[in-house]
Amino acid sequence: MNDQKCIVFAGNASKRLASEIAPTSPPAIYSDIINGKIHHQQFPSGEWYCQLQENVRGADVFLLQSVIKPANDNLMQLLIMADAARRASAGRITAIVPYMGYSRQDRKDKSRVPISAKLVMNILQTAGVDRYVTMDLHAQQIQGFTDLPFDHLYFQPVLMEAMKHIDIDVVCSPDIGGIKKAVEYAKKVKKEFAFVVKQRKDETTVEVIQFVGNVKDKGVLIVDDLTESAGTLIAGAKECRVNGAKKIYCAVTHACLDTLGISRLDEAYKSGVIDKFYCSDTVIDPKTLELFEWATVVSIKDIFGKAIHAIHNNQSISSLFS
Repeated sequence: MNDQKCIVFAGNASKRLASEIAPTSPPAIYSDIINGKIHHQQFPSGEWYCQLQENVRGADVFLLQSVIKPANDNLMQLLIMADAARRASAGRITAIVPYMGYSRQDRKDKSRVPISAKLVMNILQTAGVDRYVTMDLHAQQIQGFTDLPFDHLYFQPVLMEAMKHIDIDVVCSPDIGGIKKAVEYAKKVKKEFAFVVKQRKDETTVEVIQFVGNVKDKGVLIVDDLTESAGTLIAGAKECRVNGAKKIYCAVTHACLDTLGISRLDEAYKSGVIDKFYCSDTVIDPKTLELFEWATVVSIKDIFGKAIHAIHNNQSISSLFS
């Protein structure tokens, strides 16, 4: 076992998750993980300030923060936590970022645009981060945007456990970009595969061009890494219904749902387009969806707790992918 202290400090976006991974009172997932005390403050100017209220000299420090809305504030909190830990002589600093903001800006798809995902990785390394852990990146190549050790966790194992009593015959991708993820799901559960070809009309509206696969009289699981307005998911679900699907379940890792997205999913359920919606709590607070019978929020506290424990003790985390 590692003799260093293992301390988790949370930003405002992930305080709930930190309290579940390392509760201040028993029972805890791992007794060696300490939920560190930290003070965050925002000045009237909008600047952020933090103070680590634990001795971290030589400690194994984990900074837990999803870069969710407000993304810039939460990213800045993560950066100043890293700088504070580095200046306090932490032994190692690991950024635990369940949802990586800016991950959709992973390439130059137009002239004179940034690759913001690469910029974010550069800034984190400069701030003092020694290792990076996240879940279900929008684009796998982001792992190559840094020379830091990078652990990429998957929602799939805990999702499949949550859905083990549901009959799924086909795994469907709601767009071409998600084909690889859907194929991986289909292989793991040994089911058929389908996908939708769409085009985006604007930021919240999509149009289906073509459907590939056989879903007639079958249970369908539509999977995606994230959703905001739920337009892509619902367009895919409608196309599955048109093609004769018996049951339709939607699952996303990062539910970055706005008011429009929640209302669309609610209407889709009431009108019989979808039967159930699953997501993790990397972004959304389970309380936000607890009143909707169509929603199930699956906790990822165990998988991140196990990852922190394994990294702290220099153990493999390969088992978390099964």
